Amino acid sequence: MRFGRRFFLAIALCVNTPAIAFAGDDVYTADGVALGGTDVVAYFTQMAPVPGDPAITHDWMGVTWRFATTAHRDQFAADPTAYAPQYGGYCAYAVSEGYIAPTDPEAWSMVDGKLYLNYSPEVQALWGKDIPGRISAANANWPRVLE
Repeated sequence: MRFGRRFFLAIALCVNTPAIAFAGDDVYTADGVALGGTDVVAYFTQMAPVPGDPAITHDWMGVTWRFATTAHRDQFAADPTAYAPQYGGYCAYAVSEGYIAPTDPEAWSMVDGKLYLNYSPEVQALWGKDIPGRISAANANWPRVLE
């Protein structure tokens, strides 16, 4: 029996993936907070991942989101869907393949004003080979992949 690269990538993700919490309405959490505490607004305002401050938070969709500044918190609170990552913050490539995986805050892209996160820079490179196709596949799989 032959196994392809995707099979081994899926196995590697399962073996090397820390426990994922399924808190709230299908939002990836690590360390008990959305996206492990990364300030999602910073991707839009600073074009970079920035750690959030544990003292500056907002609860949305049943989980706690952290922010680097109160201004970022207030921006998010005013319109969370404008800043929340696609697919609940799970790896966009994985969702396009029909499964879920955690994300690395450094492996991200902005497409048409939407934030997409990936498992690693290596997976992000795979994602980048056909972003429109991957988005289409991920949209077809989301949120069914959570079942």
